[in-house]
Amino acid sequence: MSRNAYIVGTGHKVPDGVLTNADLEKIVDTTDEWITTRTGIKERRKTDDDTATSDLVAVAVEKAMKDAGWKPEDVQGIIVGTVTPDYCFPSTAALVADRLGLGTVPAYDFEAGCTAFIYGLVQAKAFIESGMMDRIIVVGADCLTKITNWNDRTSCILFGDGAGAVAVSSEGPGGRLGGWHWGSDGSLGKHLIQPGGGARRPASHETVDLIEHTIHMDGSRIFKHAVRAMRDSCMKALEKDGTEKKDVDLLISHQANLRIIDATARALELKPEQVYINIQKYGNTSAASIPMALDEAMRDGTISTPNTVVLAAFGAGLTWGGMILHWDE
Repeated sequence: MSRNAYIVGTGHKVPDGVLTNADLEKIVDTTDEWITTRTGIKERRKTDDDTATSDLVAVAVEKAMKDAGWKPEDVQGIIVGTVTPDYCFPSTAALVADRLGLGTVPAYDFEAGCTAFIYGLVQAKAFIESGMMDRIIVVGADCLTKITNWNDRTSCILFGDGAGAVAVSSEGPGGRLGGWHWGSDGSLGKHLIQPGGGARRPASHETVDLIEHTIHMDGSRIFKHAVRAMRDSCMKALEKDGTEKKDVDLLISHQANLRIIDATARALELKPEQVYINIQKYGNTSAASIPMALDEAMRDGTISTPNTVVLAAFGAGLTWGGMILHWDE
């Protein structure tokens, strides 16, 4: 008898601090109209100096566990997709497992940029369907404002902080993980990169002076590749799933840029009301954007049963991916 993997609980957490377009007008040469027209963003959430990624993750995971009806002893593993861990090591996942009393379960971080949540769902699907696990927590979380160059008017307007988590189980009912697609192209990695701080460019006075510990992005190149990659990932995931475009009820895309989301929706021939958008509130929260939107869509009734939902993302690496979810009756 084949096994399936189901999302049975969702949760998210954003910091209290709000950074509006009006606030950014005081920092760099920009305007609310310029930001809104090009990105769709009106405000984003920003952590304070005392809050790190694990603090957001812990709350998001607690909410997902409560939603699923899980106790700490029910969790068999936790994986966290992030490019802004609390530390290079130990992993954010291990810190959160300890904080929430999950015991000695496997806990690790992985890095796939803004595509990390979809990468995490693919891993969870493999763990569940192979029989290696029955219950696992998947998290996408980032505090990109910690690595934002606030003097770069083209990038500082984009990013916000947040965390989203899902509880994935071998037992439904819930959102069944269906067809998927993922990929990467490291030859394009230089177009979205944090140059300093790794083994290639260890932290030094020079790397700090050159502002290499922040996000460096070639926006025009990223936009072009993002549109194509997200479209292709959706189509390949649908093909693997055996689902036609006409049977899709909802798109939850990575919330990077409203124009990219619109292009993906057009490729799927979806109506505006079939596209979930919260970029105006949170900006680009990287790995957190899809699970945050998924949690909101679950709680506000946008996702009902039966529903077929397409997830799509693109991020640093460069990486991309798509996943089909089925909320069956």
